[in-house]
Amino acid sequence: MINSPEHALSVLAVPAFNDNYLWLIHDGKQAAVVDPGGAKPILEALAAHGLSLCAILLTHHHADHTGGVPELLQHFAVPVFGPRNDAITAITEPLAENDVAIVAELGLQLTVIDVPGHTRGHIAYVRQRGGTNGAPWLFSGDTLFAGGCGRLFEGTPGQMADSLGKLAALPDDTLVYCAHEYTLSNLRFASAVEPGNLALQERIAIDTEQRQQGLPTVPSTVGLEKATNPFLRYREPAILTSLKVAGKLGNDASPVEAFAALRMWKNNF
Repeated sequence: MINSPEHALSVLAVPAFNDNYLWLIHDGKQAAVVDPGGAKPILEALAAHGLSLCAILLTHHHADHTGGVPELLQHFAVPVFGPRNDAITAITEPLAENDVAIVAELGLQLTVIDVPGHTRGHIAYVRQRGGTNGAPWLFSGDTLFAGGCGRLFEGTPGQMADSLGKLAALPDDTLVYCAHEYTLSNLRFASAVEPGNLALQERIAIDTEQRQQGLPTVPSTVGLEKATNPFLRYREPAILTSLKVAGKLGNDASPVEAFAALRMWKNNF
């Protein structure tokens, strides 16, 4: 039985490795974990907060997002939701575009968006706005980062640009729960390619202070990403000018070629 949409849920960040965030969606008793790259930090967080695991949600197959699944399944017999088109043997609930992941214990429904580029089968999860729970949530894995996007390990620039376009179309107040604390590095690159962006400079100041206090810079919002993230702004004249001045783009390049040049620049920045 799915609980009322008024059911109050929270999202807890669980740091892991050097810069990963593993996410626990919980109601104070039950929890679903997003991208558990390691089991130990999740088991410790569950114990510390008095939570029991009821589901595992995966965005893509990389080990720092899936590595903790086998051990977690030794402790909890729970469904494993994940991308239909990524090779992850533990998945019991394969998902693709427009499917809905339902975690009944939490009254949670997450709409799936196909976002290939980082991997061929990468998906994102969106909790729609509803009841008194405020803004929508996006669990973007390694597709959309705060101030950046994932590397193109398996997909094409066109796929990644299209995937980011889908995420940019979400409501501006959508909270973006990405999987890594790459923000300041991403924003340094953003500032190099769009130095006149005042919203970006303000964001750099705020996020720098956050990190100096040992606090996460995420979640951000879709609106903030649209205003400051160069990989959502690759059509902007100032960014195109920077690419051309740096000798990384010709005058007659297509938007996808501009995106590809921008991603290649970031790879070597």
